[in-house]
Amino acid sequence: MSALLTVRDLAVAYNGVPAVQPTSLTVAAGGIVTVIGANGAGKSTLLNALMGILPAHGAVSIDGEPVQHLAVEGRFDRGIALVPEKRELFTTMSVEDNLRLGRFRLRAEGRVASAGALERIYGLFPRLAERRRQLAGTLSGGERQMLAMGRALMGRPRLLMLDEPSLGLAPLIVRDIFRIVVELRNAGVAVLLVEQNARAALKIADYGYVLENGAVVLEGPSAQLQADSRIVETYLGISQAAAAALA
Repeated sequence: MSALLTVRDLAVAYNGVPAVQPTSLTVAAGGIVTVIGANGAGKSTLLNALMGILPAHGAVSIDGEPVQHLAVEGRFDRGIALVPEKRELFTTMSVEDNLRLGRFRLRAEGRVASAGALERIYGLFPRLAERRRQLAGTLSGGERQMLAMGRALMGRPRLLMLDEPSLGLAPLIVRDIFRIVVELRNAGVAVLLVEQNARAALKIADYGYVLENGAVVLEGPSAQLQADSRIVETYLGISQAAAAALA
């Protein structure tokens, strides 16, 4: 598959202190790439820099077109969308109004296109359809995550970046969220997934990067990372002996 997102030597610093050291990564069109690592490793900082929320040095391109000089809106127009860790919903607005805001930059396409986009989101997240008139602030944690993802998808991104989508959610809800991520990939949306839940992330990803102290220390196909003894013991929560017994 051809590369959709290409990142070369991206670096971020806070007041002169490196938060992300020069990092390179690639996301193929229609692929899922995960970045795993402990809390504070720089994962969220990386996504915010790719979205243009944080200043950074380095090269970022979409389909070979440089975008590092663009602000957030320009990167959105090139097909990049970010679902932040805190979801950032408009809690006093309805589910449907939150979704419609995700379509704002495509409003020139008209009401028919907007209605079609809404129905696609409701097909992907039936629970949102049931709660379309409900205030976003009254939703459960899992429903808020679905709404945040749905709002991002209303903008028809080619690359969806997800920051800790499983954070604070019950295991059954996490399974639903990750199933939907796979469905998105199958529909042609590339996904860059930042996760502390390394087991779930590597299970669905095609390729993974391990971030420690702002630097990529390991990368490879997900199956390879799942079999790596260091990854097993550090991030998957079981010993090498136990992993061998489960194999």
